Amino acid sequence: MGERNKGGQAMRRGFRTERDAEIRGVLKGLAAVWAGLAVFILLVPLLVVWGSGALGREALDASDRTRNAESAAEEEQGEAGAADKIKTPRKIKVWREDLGKAVKVDFEEYVACVTASEMPNTFEPEALKAQSVAARTFAMSKIQKYEIKKPKQHPKAPICDTTHCQVYKTEKELIACHADGWGTDKNGWPKVQAASKSTEGQLLYYDGKLVMQPLFFSSSGGQTENSEDVFVSAVPYLVSVSSPYEEKATHRNEQKTFTFAETRKLLQKSFPKKDFGKLTRKNVKILSRTAGGRVAEMQVGTQVLKGTQVRSTLGLSSALFSISFEGSSIVFTSSGSGHGVGMSQYGANGMARKGADYREILRHYYAGTVVA
Repeated sequence: MGERNKGGQAMRRGFRTERDAEIRGVLKGLAAVWAGLAVFILLVPLLVVWGSGALGREALDASDRTRNAESAAEEEQGEAGAADKIKTPRKIKVWREDLGKAVKVDFEEYVACVTASEMPNTFEPEALKAQSVAARTFAMSKIQKYEIKKPKQHPKAPICDTTHCQVYKTEKELIACHADGWGTDKNGWPKVQAASKSTEGQLLYYDGKLVMQPLFFSSSGGQTENSEDVFVSAVPYLVSVSSPYEEKATHRNEQKTFTFAETRKLLQKSFPKKDFGKLTRKNVKILSRTAGGRVAEMQVGTQVLKGTQVRSTLGLSSALFSISFEGSSIVFTSSGSGHGVGMSQYGANGMARKGADYREILRHYYAGTVVA
């Protein structure tokens, strides 16, 4: 009897042990399940964020670009608010060189016509917009200067229609010098009008005041110039900047050849008081260059000239040139077209093709300025 009781107790203890082991196993399983659920719950938000970032990166980047553009525009508006914002006039008086008289023109019509006269209509809309703002600002600067001093070249009007100021042709004249249909083709005159209209009244400001020298030119050859390296004085917003997107620009690696005698004759005509002596390979050389890479000084015979003087005398497209010799001749190889200060038109078009808007273009070429 005692043995049976002992045996029964042992069996009961065995059952309890097995039951406890089973319970512990179940509890461990439940703990593992709960741990897995906890990890899953923690990972889901991270996976969602990661997935949305991976799948929607382009959309987010586009959104960032939009926010950046909006922020830049708001910043410009804020800075312009502190400026003496100028209201443009309804009319402008323009000196027509061929007619020999001054005529009154609708101001915004004048801006559109200048834009079409100075920049090819085949350029990107954002480049045309940048040109329209520069042209409008240039006209306003001339109006302000006219109130202080009348220009000798055209005292009856603040601005003329030639490269002395900026080229202006009427709509009728523009249509006449383009192919048939240009006046109505959506990629012709209407395209320029739309670009100009979209910037109506907008001007460039620097440090709260109107930009008085919004200079522009055709192409830079890759780098623009500091104003003091080309003209008389330094202007804070006319500094040397890169202009890398000019692959389609004209006037690249142009060559002009002059004999030593021809070179001397041309220079002597431009500088009659200078004696250049006999030109040889040893005394014709480039002495220094500007920040933008253009020739600063060049020795020609016994004289030293500025690169800009050599350029204008020999009719080179740019002062960004090099020299080589062929027998008794000098070969000038130049790139770019124009003085190189301010906005490169081909560079502006290149930036527009890369996605820059007109405000970005203007900020790049006129350092520290805002559009308002």
